[in-house]
Amino acid sequence: MIRVLLADDEEMIRAGVRAILSTDPEIEVIAAEASDGREAVALTREERPDVVLLDVRMPRMDGLDAAAEIRRTVPDTATVMLTTFSEDEYIARALTDGASGFLLKAGAPRELLAGVRAVAEGAAFLSPRVAQRVISELSSGSAGARMSRGAEARERIAVLTNREREVLALVGSGLSNADIAERMHVVEGTVKSYVSAVLSRLGLRNRVQAAILAHEAGIVASAAW
Repeated sequence: MIRVLLADDEEMIRAGVRAILSTDPEIEVIAAEASDGREAVALTREERPDVVLLDVRMPRMDGLDAAAEIRRTVPDTATVMLTTFSEDEYIARALTDGASGFLLKAGAPRELLAGVRAVAEGAAFLSPRVAQRVISELSSGSAGARMSRGAEARERIAVLTNREREVLALVGSGLSNADIAERMHVVEGTVKSYVSAVLSRLGLRNRVQAAILAHEAGIVASAAW
């Protein structure tokens, strides 16, 4: 069972998200809900949910700051940003701070369910619209700038073994540990060890950052997000 905590200052939004999540029998929205960032942090420390859905804009402490504090104090809980805003500043800050996912409230209900399931399984998840913006950004700029970013990324991943590089490419395709294990014909625990090693060796905070680096390095044949 995937235990989820909701944090949004609008009760109607919380009710709508709760209703969507309740359609999945393997997802449990815990009774406690938060209406601001500080409350979200406190409840996460107390309830230890698997996933916290955080609205970006909340009183007292915004969702991005709350997510950073949750990752610092309750690292086993995945954080997903949920917002009506798709401005680059929010996406960039969420990804830089290490959020596990970024969903738009205007997205389809299936995206919400898929996002919660993905991050609970250790994968990264971006709303398709957000993913398109990220990949578009990676492809933007002059040819020289793109080549420079690509060269830097390839130099950065040169420290990886062939197997670690393969794992990074599959992470870049948005696959979960279970999916990667099936693809590589190994047990899931082995994949977890590889992912941890990749993140550590590359100095990355989470799988979203790893996926972006994989795209920059050009080792992802096709994005499957």
